[in-house]
Amino acid sequence: MISHGRRRVGVPARALNGVLMLWVGRLGLPFPRAAVLRVHGRRSGRLHSVPLLIGRHDGERYLVAPRGRTDWALNLQAAGWGELTRRRRTERITAVTVDGDERLAALTAYIRSYGWLTRSLFGLPRRPGPERIAAIAPHHPVFRIASRD
Repeated sequence: MISHGRRRVGVPARALNGVLMLWVGRLGLPFPRAAVLRVHGRRSGRLHSVPLLIGRHDGERYLVAPRGRTDWALNLQAAGWGELTRRRRTERITAVTVDGDERLAALTAYIRSYGWLTRSLFGLPRRPGPERIAAIAPHHPVFRIASRD
């Protein structure tokens, strides 16, 4: 199954997100490459928080939306910036949506790193080939992030 839009977060995922928010955001416990993204809502202006995994490729950091065009991804795209909290330290970031070869390379690296955890969200088999990743790439926003400070 290939996801082409927004995937709702089910009860198990909400529970896991709650645990990660507590561990990574509030307690500051080390969870490799995990952070809490805080971004203002594109319509409400309210601050929203979501735990995410930070991808790396060619010395750059990326945020990938495994569930597709979710609210956090649409909010980050509209705002262009947010805050990442990790180990009780907050970093202001800028976020640029990437496309083409950069998106494909960042998405491939993300799936290699976190596929064991996120593969089902992408609708991919255990060892997806480059053509399968290329087929889903347009449906999953990818952001190159950099420190804003």
